[in-house]
Formats: sequence, structure tokens, C-alpha cells
Amino acid sequence: MALAERKRESSPSPSSSSSRQPKYDVFLSFRGEDTRTNFTDHLYVALKQKGIITFRDEEELKKGERISKLFKAIEETQFAIIILSKNYASSTWCLDELTKIIKCKDEIGLEVLPVFYNVSPSIVRKQTETFEQAFIDHQKRFEDNIEKVETWRDTLKKVADISGWDLHLQNRHEFEIIQDIVKGIMEKLSSKFSSINENLIGINSMVEELIPSYVGFGKDIYMMGICGMGGLGKTTLASAIYDEYYDHFEGSSFIANVRERSEKGELHKLQQQLLDEILGRSNTKIYNVQVGVKEIKSSGLHHKKVLLVLDDVNHRDQLEKLAGKDDWFGSGSWIIITTIDELVLKQHRVLKIYKPNGLDDNDALTLFCLKAFNEEQPKEGYMQLTQKVVKYASGLPLALVTLGSFLVGRTVEEWQSAFDSLKNIKGDIHKILKISYDGLEEMWKEIFLDIACFFGWIYKDKVIEVLENCGLNARIGISVLVEKSLLTINGEWLTMHDLLQEMGKKIVCQESGGNLGKQSRLWLNEDLIDVLTNNKGTEAIQAINCRYWFGFQVFKDV
Repeated sequence: MALAERKRESSPSPSSSSSRQPKYDVFLSFRGEDTRTNFTDHLYVALKQKGIITFRDEEELKKGERISKLFKAIEETQFAIIILSKNYASSTWCLDELTKIIKCKDEIGLEVLPVFYNVSPSIVRKQTETFEQAFIDHQKRFEDNIEKVETWRDTLKKVADISGWDLHLQNRHEFEIIQDIVKGIMEKLSSKFSSINENLIGINSMVEELIPSYVGFGKDIYMMGICGMGGLGKTTLASAIYDEYYDHFEGSSFIANVRERSEKGELHKLQQQLLDEILGRSNTKIYNVQVGVKEIKSSGLHHKKVLLVLDDVNHRDQLEKLAGKDDWFGSGSWIIITTIDELVLKQHRVLKIYKPNGLDDNDALTLFCLKAFNEEQPKEGYMQLTQKVVKYASGLPLALVTLGSFLVGRTVEEWQSAFDSLKNIKGDIHKILKISYDGLEEMWKEIFLDIACFFGWIYKDKVIEVLENCGLNARIGISVLVEKSLLTINGEWLTMHDLLQEMGKKIVCQESGGNLGKQSRLWLNEDLIDVLTNNKGTEAIQAINCRYWFGFQVFKDV
């Protein structure tokens, strides 16, 4: 999760590197028979553990489908790590894949990083030893298409001249080399996303306040809570701490949306995620919470210095099942918990509780202006109105971002009209956020309400599939909601802030006057049972959540 704040679209344009928004951080190219179950598998797990979105060919599709999927993934990736092993060149599949990678390097700026695994760059460049035999075989097989073979030769020469990791010269354990590779990727990713990120305005001062220098990295277990109302930036603050300090620990894990996923009965999956990410493995199977507790206690975590973030906790039981006692983790571990309920922290004996106060006036102005004007100061003629709007947002980051996104490109007269509405609201955060909702076209409103009621943290493509099957233009609609800061895309995941979800559900309830039978959307299992059992249904019901009976899906116009 270390890179979870980056926003990316799923369909990058192949035309230029400057406009490309990749879906994956890393594409792994390798000879399966040589490295799949050892070096490549260990590297894949290490990358995944650090939140680096990595594509690895699983060889589970038919040939035609597989090559199409691989080439598309290459086009949608920032970095290609090529693991050149002794038998790499014997695979025409690998050579075709490599040719595509080099083509993308030249045309769209894909960065290529070779790993010379038990083979020297010289052998790859000159194609001697096993590479020589491989090309003898290829020339016989493709005697009618020698140009293809020569293209492969030229491609390998180009790769051999690229700076990478030469393992055969390093007398070190593979684990150490893999950590170097992961660190190198992290540094490259960090440099690519080092431009101003409006979500981090004012965060550095909060990090310094929450983690003073005297804490250090000592032997005590340091358990801290970040507590406050929704929209204050608690998750962003926890993410900033995680990104800043994770490499000081032997293992780390960022568990997001604990409340929501627990309510869906997925607490055991969170335990599984915790173990996989901290221990660097990918095969943990936990089928119930009790088994998960035993597994965490007996897994060896008590010997590891770990950084664990539990985001959006709302019940003591969640903490007891994920971070029950100090002795579950090794000396020097940090456990960071975000919640809106201070009592949960006190019940779990969390002594260090930090309550963000929102952004100060200068940071609030900067954040708002970045969203409204794409610069840090108001445009000429907007200063007075900007100051008034910022004052009404009361330093709440979510309100500043949402209002700024709503007002971008609007005239002074439209700003004044929006401010007049704000004056009548008198501080109700849901009503402040609803201004952006009210400005949407009807179809975008429908998509917003569907996502708010039925989808919280789920694969974007799944949401698009369901909503398009319901006759909605979901792909462009989601883009509009992202532009309006009503929705966020984190890698392949679609997320909506809790306050925005609550606002959407409140809108649906208010429209029905509290009558379940006239409510356009039914998302709670008990409400659906009530309507069906007591024959309350009317034509007003447009969509219901039926995941308990038919798998996760939304039925429209029922």
C-alpha cells in the first residue's frame, strides 16, 4: 500500500510517455522453467509486499488470449524487469515478449531493467554458450523467417547494454539482492511521483507532531491512534507515516478499510493479508477468525520488528483479532490505528492518541487553490470569494478538495451563488459535500449513488461491468466523478470516502421519506428481507444488493 495514493487510469494512451497513466508499476519477464518457483517468485512477493503493482504471467490462458494479455500489460506498465537466465533465449515466447518490451521502451518510454541471473551480460550480448545453442535451433526452425531471428538477436544485444543487476558477479544471498532491486524500484517510483501532491498539503507537519524525534526506533512496542471525524485526512496521515518509515522495519502491512471489510465478514482475510505482507509470502489460507488469531500468534511475528497500519477501525474486536497484544510483534514495532471512535482506542489500551485539528489557514488555502485553480494562489478577482469558501470549510481537507473540484472553471457569479448556498448550510459537512453532487448530470448522479450504496472498495473493472450491464455509461461516469473528487482510483481499486458514501445513502433515504418500499436502492440485507417478507416493494425500487444469494451483483429496475 505504500504507493496507494497514486491515481491511474486503466487504459493508458500508447502515444506518448508524458500522457501515459500506467496500470502496473512493474512487468516481470522471465523463463518460467528457470526461475518461476525461486527467484522470480521471491521477487514478485517482495514487490507486492511493498505495494508495488506487479504483473506476472501465470500461464493460465490459451495461447492467443495470453499473448494479447501480455502485450497489453506491457503497454500499461512503467518498468519492465527482465530476468535473463541461462535458458531465456530458448523460449520464442520470451523473445517475442522481449521484442515488445524494447519496442515500448523506444515508443512510449517504458523503462527496462535487466537482471542477469547466473548469466553474464557478455553472454547475452554475444549470444554464446546456451544462448548460442538456442539460436542455432531457432535458425533451423525459422529458416523461412530469418528476419525474425535477427530481430531477436538485435533485441538481446540492446538489453545487454542496459544497466541492471548482474547477479553472477555478486557473492551475496538472493534475498539481499532482491531487497536491492525492490529498493531501486521504490526509489524510481518515488522520483516519478515527486511532484506536488495536493493530498499531502500540511501532512509533513502532522507527521513531525505525531512522531517526535525522541521516539526513535527503540525496543518498545509503539502503539498509536489517529482519531477524529471523517474527512480530516487520518488515512492520508497514516499513509504518509507508512511511506516515510516502512523501510526501517523488517516487515510492514497497511490494512485499509477495516470497518467496511469486517462488516462484510472479511476479518479473516485481513488477518491473511497481514501475514502475507509482513512475512513476504503469498499462500496463507485462513478460513475463520479464530484460526487467524492462532496463526498470527504462532507465525514468528513476535520476532519481527514490524510496521502495521489498521485503517478505519470501529470496533474493539477488530483490534483484538488483528493486533491483540504487544507480544504478538517484535521489539520496536509500530502499530498505527485510525478511527473516528476514541473509545475503541481506550478499550484497547492505546495510550498515544493523536487528534488532527484540520489544516491551518495557509495550508487550507493552498489545498483549495490547487484544486480550484491548479496553482497555489487564487486567480485575479477570486481572492475574496476564495477566502470565504476556505473559511467555511474549516480546515477539513475533504471539504476543501470537493469544493475546489466543484468550482474549478466557474465564473465569479457562479462562485457567489455557491457561497450563498454555503451560508445557508451552516457547517453540515454532508450538505457542503452535496453541492458537488447537485452539480452533476442525472446519469452521473445515478452512478454516484450506485457506487455509494453498493461499492466501497472494489476492482474498478468489476464496477464498470456491473453498471454498464445496467445501461449506465460507467467508464466515462467514473472519470467524471474522479474529476469532481467524489471518487478515487487507487491502482486497480475504486474507492469512495466514508463521508461521501454516507452522504449518498442519506440522499437515497431522504428521497424515499424513510419508506423502505419506496427507496430507490436497498443495500442492507435486513432491509431487503423486510421489504420482501412484508410485501412492501414498489416500482420506486431500482436496485438491490443480492451478493448473499447470487454473488456480488446489483440488479437494476427490479
